[in-house]
Amino acid sequence: MAELLNLNRLVYFTTVIETGSFTAAADRLDVAKAVVSHQVGRLEQELGATLLRRTTRRVTPTEEGRLFYDRAAIILREAEAAYGDIARSADKPTGMLRLTAPLDYGEKIVAPTIAAYLRKYPRMRVETIFDDAVSNLVDEQIDLGIRVGWLADSSNLARRLGTFRQVVVASPELAARLPPNVGPLQSRSLPWVGNAQLRGVGQWLFSKDDETVLAELNPVVSCDKSPAVHACVHAGIGLGIFPDYSVADDIAKGRLVQVFANWTLPAGGKTAWMPPARFRPAKVRAFVDILAAAEKRRSRGSGS
Repeated sequence: MAELLNLNRLVYFTTVIETGSFTAAADRLDVAKAVVSHQVGRLEQELGATLLRRTTRRVTPTEEGRLFYDRAAIILREAEAAYGDIARSADKPTGMLRLTAPLDYGEKIVAPTIAAYLRKYPRMRVETIFDDAVSNLVDEQIDLGIRVGWLADSSNLARRLGTFRQVVVASPELAARLPPNVGPLQSRSLPWVGNAQLRGVGQWLFSKDDETVLAELNPVVSCDKSPAVHACVHAGIGLGIFPDYSVADDIAKGRLVQVFANWTLPAGGKTAWMPPARFRPAKVRAFVDILAAAEKRRSRGSGS
């Protein structure tokens, strides 16, 4: 089997043709003349053809050398163009960004971030997968996964965006019917709306001062999507547990009421996850930077 062609030798050969001598080629490439001569000689040996006529005064291509130069010059131009395209892509956001996020976080936080991203980079395109189920970034060829909660270790690389608090809420009508000073000790006797996508949805650890209670919940309705959980809680079916960013507007406008207000639940994390790679595309880095800045502003505004 023929030896694989060393493409670096094309550079030495084409430079000799373009400059007219080994000495001038060596000067342009900033290498010793002997290196240029050796590399061109190896190229002729690999091809089994004489590419250059060498005299004491000048170097000229043979017929095979001229034909080979024409093809080699095209190859090198294409390689240079490909290198330039990739380098520009690494330096400036281009193309399509595919990302995934939970439904409620996608609606409340990611969608406005996409709007800011496209204002800054109008030539970009974004494809979203908003779903409470966790996607496999590698298998589904996703550039960026935004995840909220408590995450298992992964081979993906992560950047922490911030934290969130969890709150218990109910519709105003249901909240008005609850016993005074109700708390997690009474949780089993209360109606709940559960999110089936959350692990351990039936048990939650509540804390107040030095007291800790592992509360057993009793979902009367279990939903597989966070918007469905919201809808059932709004309808007064039961209490629900939500990230603070998901229900902040509802609480502020009186559509939902926070209960167990003196108790706290474990805080969770918001993280940007990326598939394993040596270099991060600019389109991913830029989006994560904008999202992280938005989270920082939100954290300052909420005081959390």
